[in-house]
Amino acid sequence: MTTLWRIEGRGPMPIIRAANARLDDELEPLPVSWSVFEDGSPEAGRIDILFDHQPDADAFVREIGLEPDDVDILFAPLPDEDWIAMSLEGLPSVEAGRFLVYGEHTSGDLAEGQFGLWIEAGPAFGTGHHGTTKGCLEALDKIDRSDFRPATVLDLGAGTGLLAIAAAKIWPACEILATDIDEESVIETVENAAKNGVKSRIEAVVADGFHHPVLEARSFDLIFANILAGPLITLAPGIVSRLEKGGRVILSGLLEEQSDKVEAAYDALGLKRIDKAIQDGWVTLVYAG
Repeated sequence: MTTLWRIEGRGPMPIIRAANARLDDELEPLPVSWSVFEDGSPEAGRIDILFDHQPDADAFVREIGLEPDDVDILFAPLPDEDWIAMSLEGLPSVEAGRFLVYGEHTSGDLAEGQFGLWIEAGPAFGTGHHGTTKGCLEALDKIDRSDFRPATVLDLGAGTGLLAIAAAKIWPACEILATDIDEESVIETVENAAKNGVKSRIEAVVADGFHHPVLEARSFDLIFANILAGPLITLAPGIVSRLEKGGRVILSGLLEEQSDKVEAAYDALGLKRIDKAIQDGWVTLVYAG
C-alpha cells in the first residue's frame, strides 16, 4: 500500500482558512486530500493535508501561507496502521438529516428509519465528517422532503462516492453517474457502492470535469459538486448547461468568504438560489434551474 505523508498545521482559524483557500489554486505537488477542523474552539483551527508521495514540506507550507511563527507544523509519514487507527478510533458516526454515515466500528449506531451510509476513512474525500459533505447530505434530505424526485443524478468529484450512494438509497429508481479526476477515488466509489448494496445503481468513471464520452449529450435532474471554490466557478457553465429544466444543483467545498464569488457565477447563468447553509464556516448552496 502507498504510504501517506501528512502535514498538520494548528493555529488561529483565519490563518488556517486562508491556507485552505490557497489550496484552491493549482499548487505543486498537489495533495491527495485536505480537511479543516475546529481545534477545541471556533477561534482555533487545524488543517490536515495528505500526500501520496513525500513533498518538500517547508516549501509547501510557505506557499500556502503557513508560517512557523504563527502555526504549529507537524510533518511525518502516516503508516497504514496509523490510518486504520484514526478511522476506527477517531471518527464517530455522523448524522445529517435522515442519513447516518458510519464505519464498521460504529454500525450499531444506525437507528430505524435512517438511511445508513457505510464509509470507512481513507485517502479519498467524503466521510461525512467535514462540514461540506454533511451540508450536502442535509441539503439532499431537505430537497427530498420537498417532494423533488430526480430521474438522473450526477455526483461530480465524487471522492468516496458518499453523495452518489446517498442518492441511490433515498431514490431507488433514479439513474446515477459518479465521476472523479482521481482513479483511486473512482475505485473507492465502486467499492463503497458495493458495500452499501447499490453497486448496480451507480456508474463510476474517471473524468476531468465534463471531459469524458459518457458525459456527452447527457443532462441531469440533480447535480452534486462538492469540490472547491475555484473549480466550482470554472465548471459553472458546464454544470448549468447539463442541468435539466427544473433541476437542482447542490454545491459545496467553499468557505463563507468565497461564497459571494461562487454565487455570482451561478446567478449570472440564470440559476435561482433556493437555499444556503453554513457548517463550521463551510457553505452549501442549493440552486434551481
